[in-house]
Amino acid sequence: MKAISNILVLVACCLALAWPVSSPAFSLNDLKKLTDNIRKISAEVSVEEEIQMGANLIAGLLGAAPLVANPALQRYVNDVGYWVASQSSRKDLPWHFGVIDSAGINAFAAPGGYIVMTMGLFNLLENEAQLSGVLAHEISHVVMKHHLKALQKTMKREFWANIGTQLVVDNEKDRKRLSKLVNAGVQLYAIGLDRSLEYDADLKGVVLAARAGYDPYALLDVLATIDSINPEQETLTVMLKTHPPVADRLSQLANAMDGKLDKYASGQSNSGRFFEIAGKINP
Repeated sequence: MKAISNILVLVACCLALAWPVSSPAFSLNDLKKLTDNIRKISAEVSVEEEIQMGANLIAGLLGAAPLVANPALQRYVNDVGYWVASQSSRKDLPWHFGVIDSAGINAFAAPGGYIVMTMGLFNLLENEAQLSGVLAHEISHVVMKHHLKALQKTMKREFWANIGTQLVVDNEKDRKRLSKLVNAGVQLYAIGLDRSLEYDADLKGVVLAARAGYDPYALLDVLATIDSINPEQETLTVMLKTHPPVADRLSQLANAMDGKLDKYASGQSNSGRFFEIAGKINP
């Protein structure tokens, strides 16, 4: 902020020197407006704004595929997700987790702590440790604000300068701005994040899962299972389009871990509890 303040002082001095004597005076009020606009553009989105943005974006995703109508499943995934998220640096976010009714194999994270995974992906899992690994990957995206930063780069800076604290949609202008945000989010989920961010979320995710007491190598097992599926299958279309090749993720993650988390490999898997829920879903 000190650097921004210095820039503002320099801007003010330049304006004072360049302003023609015959022109109307550049008032302190004008300078305040200029300062406020620059600060708004350079400031980070508040946590409240981030949460509301995430709620709007995830609502757009749920419009394409609703939550699975199974309260026990949703409760279970939320319990595991909350516990893993509580080990992160953003444990105070109002985290929400859900399983959507889609045969595709994928998971999504939205700013503010909103995370969904598909039923197709859940059906591939074999224990709670694997579930924790998938959720930890998505939680890591939120913790590091990957989607939020990507949206900030995509959309014009003026959008963020004028963003309302609660993104309240109470007039036509607000509705257009909200529609623009949701459309940008849908496009982002269609093309995916920078591939390096996926590798980063993999590594941060296994560390987070280990902190939660789970076997960190379980995510490698999930990736290995996905890698064994015929890539021509329609269920993998979106994941393969929006993520790096699974074999590359496996290789990078295995090399990065390379025995560093071996002491946590005896972490819990909770297979019994997992299959109690999975059995009720897939008898």
